[in-house]
Amino acid sequence: MFKNMVKKTNFGSGLRLVTKNLPNTQAVTVLVLVGAGSRYETKEINGISHFLEHMFFKGAKRYRNAREVSGAIDAVGGDFNAFTGKEYAGYYVKVAADKIDTALDVLSDMLINARLATAEIDKERGVILEEYNMYQDTPMYQIGWNFEKLLFGDQPLGWDQVGTKDLIAGVSSRQFRAYLRDLYTADNTVVAVAGNFDRDALVKKVEKKFVFPAARLKKSYGFSPFEPDNSPVRVHLREKKTEQAHVVAGFPSCSAGSPDYFAARLLAVIMGGNMSSRMFLSVREQQGLAYYIHTATDEYQDVGTISTNAGVSVGKIDQALRSIIEQYHLAAAKGFSAEELKKAQAFLSGKIVLRLEDSEEYAHLIGKYELLQDRLVALEDLRQGIAAVKLSQLNRVANELFKLDALRLAVIGPYEDSARFDKIIKN
Repeated sequence: MFKNMVKKTNFGSGLRLVTKNLPNTQAVTVLVLVGAGSRYETKEINGISHFLEHMFFKGAKRYRNAREVSGAIDAVGGDFNAFTGKEYAGYYVKVAADKIDTALDVLSDMLINARLATAEIDKERGVILEEYNMYQDTPMYQIGWNFEKLLFGDQPLGWDQVGTKDLIAGVSSRQFRAYLRDLYTADNTVVAVAGNFDRDALVKKVEKKFVFPAARLKKSYGFSPFEPDNSPVRVHLREKKTEQAHVVAGFPSCSAGSPDYFAARLLAVIMGGNMSSRMFLSVREQQGLAYYIHTATDEYQDVGTISTNAGVSVGKIDQALRSIIEQYHLAAAKGFSAEELKKAQAFLSGKIVLRLEDSEEYAHLIGKYELLQDRLVALEDLRQGIAAVKLSQLNRVANELFKLDALRLAVIGPYEDSARFDKIIKN
């Protein structure tokens, strides 16, 4: 019954439109999601998805350069941005409801008619190289990528989205156009709109504006299935002179479509999702071993992660890691109380309600589920899924996931030898 709240239109080209009307807002977000990200790359083109994201803002047919693109949105007081993940890329414009035509104009022009001029590519190389350097110099960014590299191994899921310096320096307009032709296709694209709008008028406008050329109707390939990494290496250490050590300790977890998806999300909340969580109260408040500490999940189509990220004192890292591991052990061995589950359900449900007050967040929700899982999902579906988790399921998932011989640890700090950390996680 709830799925009727989100509406879908299939166009003859293969393009899909999903919408959610939010009548109590005066804003609207138009988001275009494409099944193209670092999971679709080879080593030779690792980073092309992210670089191409930048290039869409460099001009097309109607808006010929970056100034005209940004000027069109600035002229109506709108917001616009883009992002590249491992399984999809997104481009959005958020405007006042009566300016929706501008959002549709800009997004359709850049995605259908991108110029990808060599001169603009060459100028953008320096920008992306600086972004690459920023991530390398910012441990709070880099530590998560290091953890996934360790957990997933040498395959697309384990590679950074920003790519390599070689790709940044050498990628060509020809390679961009080939990638565009292969993946930026009608059948691999979802337009998601949330906010205050007339749906009948919107359907006509999307069909008129998002007209893909004949060569870009069907995608050429998908991503390769995840292959579990059987490497015995369980620690990734990056030596760096820092005043604070950064760690991620975690495990493989549930995929996005798993029946245990919501149980894993609630598990993360109880372990380290808020200021009353186990990790926060034990590691930070009681022992004073971390400034920040947080447990979260990441879900992909065939695998996921659950991990605890913390910034800890350089001199107390051993104690902090032992405390984090002890919380995992207790959860697996003894489980949780009914009261902990109840509080986590109320917390997660409430956070989702607040987040989806924003039309941008709602557009992302409905677009992601349609693109990746070919199904319609609304707020009420999420709340029902959260409420349906039973204590027995939560405890089973904790026992299955928190197997200490599967624990992986990434560390960034002024340490030379990873053997000390191997001893900690194996004892």
